[in-house]
Amino acid sequence: MSKISDQNISSNIITPLKNHLLSALLITEYERLFPFLALVKLELNDVIYESGDKLLYVYFPVDAIISLSYVMESGSSAEISIVGNEGVIGTALFMGGESTVSRAVVKSAGYAYRIKGYYFMEEFKRHGNFLSLMLRYTQALITQISQTAVCNRYHTIKQQLCRLLLLSLDRLPDNKIEMTQDLIANMLGVRREGVTEAAGKLHKLGVINYHRGHIIVLDRQKLENLSCECYCVVKKETDRLLLDVSITH
Repeated sequence: MSKISDQNISSNIITPLKNHLLSALLITEYERLFPFLALVKLELNDVIYESGDKLLYVYFPVDAIISLSYVMESGSSAEISIVGNEGVIGTALFMGGESTVSRAVVKSAGYAYRIKGYYFMEEFKRHGNFLSLMLRYTQALITQISQTAVCNRYHTIKQQLCRLLLLSLDRLPDNKIEMTQDLIANMLGVRREGVTEAAGKLHKLGVINYHRGHIIVLDRQKLENLSCECYCVVKKETDRLLLDVSITH
């Protein structure tokens, strides 16, 4: 079995193959899905779907980062996972439901490829490589959600911030992250003052440079050392599940 290669494509071209799941498709799968993939621009704070919405589309991010969060009746929210070019938005559609209790909001602007749920499910129902790939990714996503819950319960705000920054870095082309303190506080479900203190400590340690929502990571290794084990657990499981797919093709 063979898969699409991205070797001769310029990094400046916004191609579906910049999404890791789409790049892991077999040639026959890619050829069937490609005509139905539409490039869409995602702006900061765009809502992909709200809790309870019927999922009509599935999104494959290319360079955007989307936050999945749970919203309380009071309006307060807390992030349960983030999705970037490693994954897909809309897992509830192929896991047996047409809606989900989470909200999906763009936290880093960029592009994604969107496909109507009908065409996505047509390929999924072939019960081939595509199905296996989506289920493997879903297992990785569940790991991230579970680890986030543990992290929010047992680890400091500074450790949670380190985890969030590292997960974001893995989904971006460079070491620059656009996130305000209010946004980070909302994602972590903590007070803004706690984020201010944690970011200040990282700044003093020379790990990041932070100014008005612009974060530059100066020392990734030190950032990993200051983070809790949650980041490594999620990254290791994601790499295992998705790299195994690439190796077997």
